[in-house]
Amino acid sequence: MQTIQSVNEMQSHAIGLRSSGRLIGLVPTMGCLHEGHLSLIDIAKERADKVIVSIFVNPTQFGPSEDFGRYPKSLEADLEKCAERGVDIVFNPSAAEMYPQGFSTYVNEEDVGAGLCGISRPSHFRGVTTVCLKLFNITRPDLAVFGQKDAQQCAVIQKMVTDLNIPAEVIIGETKRGDDGLAISSRNRYLTNTQNEEALSLSKTLLMAQKMVHEDGVRSVDRVVAEVTHHLSIARSLRVIYVQIVDRLTMEPASREIEPGKHMVCVAAWLDQTRLIDNIAL
Repeated sequence: MQTIQSVNEMQSHAIGLRSSGRLIGLVPTMGCLHEGHLSLIDIAKERADKVIVSIFVNPTQFGPSEDFGRYPKSLEADLEKCAERGVDIVFNPSAAEMYPQGFSTYVNEEDVGAGLCGISRPSHFRGVTTVCLKLFNITRPDLAVFGQKDAQQCAVIQKMVTDLNIPAEVIIGETKRGDDGLAISSRNRYLTNTQNEEALSLSKTLLMAQKMVHEDGVRSVDRVVAEVTHHLSIARSLRVIYVQIVDRLTMEPASREIEPGKHMVCVAAWLDQTRLIDNIAL
């Protein structure tokens, strides 16, 4: 397995792979790899000849009061996991490599990312689209694999790829959950055992919403949102940021009626100082 820090070296290597007819799969990450990331690597390995994993904690997608400075890092363990999973190249650039002095060009997607996390984190998706476009240009992937847990991020990237005619297929891997149902996330490392128990309210409540729609036949957007919000509010340390039912592709809010297969419910909440998100198809 190769580890590359230089943008120029990574780009040259990727161009060489493409010229030799190799299909490149990219798995963009911010490191602190877990089973969710590893499942995305497995998808890339099934579909591509060469798999590149980027490990880069992207400063431009963090707001000024967010957790950039304390975001968990475990590079040595990440490299071991990548090697065990059969990754071909780990691209691990520095912030100075990705954003050299004088950098001033950003990518804005102005529709899909406007709601949900786009409201509470107004500069977040600008950072996501900018770094992803840079990674696409540097690694030249035929396909890029992202996780469904970050549903709005996936939709934003898919829109960017379509709108900007980027020659890469975006593949979405399913959300990986622990045995207790909690969506696996790097930020789960922040949680104490007690907080972890309260965090389970998210997945339990989403399953309740799915049951309401599929087993009880509930179609009212307002009723499902009210029930989800109520049950999340019971958890002592949870502070709900949003509960919304949206189109799975466009992130447009559902108006009155839930259409099974088309809509999903997305939630975000603060658990003390940790921001958690989750979603489920309806």
